[in-house]
Amino acid sequence: MVFKGKEVLVVGLAKSGVSAIKALFEVGASVTITDIKPIEKLNDLYLEVKPFVKEAVLGTHPTILDNFDFAVMSPGVPLDLPFVDQMRAAGVQIIGEIELAYQLSKGSYIGITGTNGKTTTTALTGAIFDLSGKKHFVVGNIGLPAVSKALETDADTTMVTEISSFQLETIVDFRAKIAAVLNLKPDHLNRHKTMEGYVEAKMRIFENQTAEDQLVLNYDDSLTRALNIHSKGKVHYFSRVSTEGQSAFIQERIIKLNCNGQIENVCPIEEMKIFGRHNEENALAAALICRLAGIPVEVIAKGLRSFSGVEHRIEFTAEINGVKYYNDSKGTNPDSTICAIDAMVRPTYLIAGGYDKNSDFSPVINVFEDKIKTLILLGATKDKIAMAAKQNGFNQIVFVENMEQAVAYAYEHAVDGDAVLLSPACASWDMYDNFEKRGEHFKTCVHQYLK
Repeated sequence: MVFKGKEVLVVGLAKSGVSAIKALFEVGASVTITDIKPIEKLNDLYLEVKPFVKEAVLGTHPTILDNFDFAVMSPGVPLDLPFVDQMRAAGVQIIGEIELAYQLSKGSYIGITGTNGKTTTTALTGAIFDLSGKKHFVVGNIGLPAVSKALETDADTTMVTEISSFQLETIVDFRAKIAAVLNLKPDHLNRHKTMEGYVEAKMRIFENQTAEDQLVLNYDDSLTRALNIHSKGKVHYFSRVSTEGQSAFIQERIIKLNCNGQIENVCPIEEMKIFGRHNEENALAAALICRLAGIPVEVIAKGLRSFSGVEHRIEFTAEINGVKYYNDSKGTNPDSTICAIDAMVRPTYLIAGGYDKNSDFSPVINVFEDKIKTLILLGATKDKIAMAAKQNGFNQIVFVENMEQAVAYAYEHAVDGDAVLLSPACASWDMYDNFEKRGEHFKTCVHQYLK
């Protein structure tokens, strides 16, 4: 795709939109921006991009569309809006920021997706790349838009990229030299409508691969394992529970690789700083991705031993009066929260609730067993989660109005040897702009009790 001299409409002034605007300006495109939010809510962002745009249509959308060659969509904008249909009818080519980054990049891509674990796996892969000395950028849904680094790439650059289902909806030519699907659980059904629609979006990460490319799949997740029949590239599996035929597996509590014709010992599980079964899967995936990228086993092992995890994912926050507090604000769906509960080794006060993505919360309640002492609920889904809890025989429930009250209740009632876990099982958008701000607020609330 050629953008020089083209008329491009950037839809949405989120972080990725700002980066897209600057990159398009740099390559000589004529940029118009639009956002349904009024200018008073976008003032700082608008002032940042104003020097790079020809026109801004804020608080509404343009009515004349046939003069645009491309529309670059923010991943937060649903593609079933009438405005999007109008652009298609006008002949506007619709792409997303990931596709734009791919078109502007000179390097190759590693694409990592899945319902859970993709941020940790991407960060861990990036940490191993750091140790390897290979030129790379860690980008995508992890927080740094890929397009913000696209023009800095050369033929030797690897873009280690976390990609969400929303971002995958708008790819065209994007091709990952190594693609990974970590797992598939119900999520974002308010947008994708059905599980089938969600899986189809995730599958797009490898739709443009060729026989020269590699696809990494989680053998232990049946939905993910079944994607192999759609792959044009070479499929590699990782597994926590199986060793036969796997390219990455655990045997005698040691992570091992077998993707180059021989079994290689990498690192004992106990030597890693991250913990829990879900993190064992993340470590297997990252190790396999890095080995397929040509990184030596000893470098991979060093990375596994030194990586301490990502912010907002079962992040140790503080210990107060013998009670340990953990921030898992990135637990934005039930399966992610199940992983966090599974990792807890203490009696736990669970803080949950938030924006409703049409999730079923019963599976979360079913893993409580004797581990969860009290369920502290806030946000738009608190009644829905409480109903699921009561239907499954759990009645130790407390309702609060905000994070301050949630942490205060936990502080007053938890005793030496307990844990307090923020893992909402929901998105943050009912109370916070994003899960990062929710996690930061939780940590601020906890830290006020430090003496």
